[in-house]
Amino acid sequence: MTTDKLTETIHRYVKELCVNITDRSPGAPGNRQATDFFDKTISSFGFKTACPDFDCIDWEHGSVNLKAGKDMFEAYVSPYTLGYSGTATLAAASTVEELTQSEIGGKILLIHGQIASQQLMPKNFPFYNPDEHKKIISLLEEKAPAAIICATGKDPELVGAMYPFPLIEDGDFDIPSVYMKDVHGECLLAHAGTEITLDFMSKRIESKGCNVIATKGPQDARKLIFCAHIDSRKYTPGALDNAAGVATLLALAELLADYKGPLGLEIIAFNGEDYYAASGQIQYLAANQATLKDIKLVINIDDAGYHDGKTAYSLYQCPETMAQLICNTLGNREELIEGQPWYQGDHMIFVQQQIPALAVTSEQMGEALANITHTPKDTIDLVNCGKLAELACGLKDMVSELTKSVK
Repeated sequence: MTTDKLTETIHRYVKELCVNITDRSPGAPGNRQATDFFDKTISSFGFKTACPDFDCIDWEHGSVNLKAGKDMFEAYVSPYTLGYSGTATLAAASTVEELTQSEIGGKILLIHGQIASQQLMPKNFPFYNPDEHKKIISLLEEKAPAAIICATGKDPELVGAMYPFPLIEDGDFDIPSVYMKDVHGECLLAHAGTEITLDFMSKRIESKGCNVIATKGPQDARKLIFCAHIDSRKYTPGALDNAAGVATLLALAELLADYKGPLGLEIIAFNGEDYYAASGQIQYLAANQATLKDIKLVINIDDAGYHDGKTAYSLYQCPETMAQLICNTLGNREELIEGQPWYQGDHMIFVQQQIPALAVTSEQMGEALANITHTPKDTIDLVNCGKLAELACGLKDMVSELTKSVK
């Protein structure tokens, strides 16, 4: 296949995933459409597929009515929260110490200041959960406010430059919550000790999601895993994050349609990287714990193909000979360069298991993460499919070189 033809094919895949299909968040109908599309397409290239499913929730919500005295305040429903409608006394806490000492049972709690400066990790998230976050969640559940209002600014560790940002994004946390701008929180704080009214609809919808795991080659041998997350955040097309990565996997699968090498190949559309519970990733690790030792290398693609800059790769725990081979092979491609380490993608769930990994993203990922990712601005016009075609070809070359090294 010519590079131009491959570029056209990738563009068609990206368009299907982020234009024709909408809302790829786990549990949403669009998510199932995306996994079905991936399954059908990759099967056509001779890969055997499995689609193990998992429980998840979709989410619907309405607008927020927040009134204190004669003042109305703008606020937003926290993702995956439960709804609330009631009038209660407003309490406030800005530090863990204040939260510890407060009597807030049955009240509406305003969280502001220091305690609201960083998004809290979901209570059951297994890969990373700071002790302070766990303590805050535990205190909230113990003290049982009727509802929570989170006044937030900008969290530099969050992508998409969200202002305000949802302090709580957790379908396992059952205290209803909303969030608002920190400056509005300062005005609301003046009403502490008085009764306020809070009303909003938010509904969790039981649903299913699945990973798509495609295999080719010997399954009793060492294997290479290529992965990209197929889910997206709600309310974003998710072109760079991560329709581009999924489209690259499909292009690579077509290039490897005739593969007959000594290494097993596994191409995974993970489902849940942008979901509070990381359900697909957790399911995969649980189901494959006994065979993780057979993985030679994991290659994860996320936020690749940004129109500005080149495609950047980074290595994790790779033996020196493997690292040299990868760098020599990918370095032959003009659009591929070695970039900075990146510790937030799906490759890290394997690195934590001491498995060698290669992460592929955009050289200007920082710019995309700060301004585009997880927002409605993440659209197909930002994706350079020619760069993704170059990446797919480079990864095919790498497979060839890695299989040559198998003794």
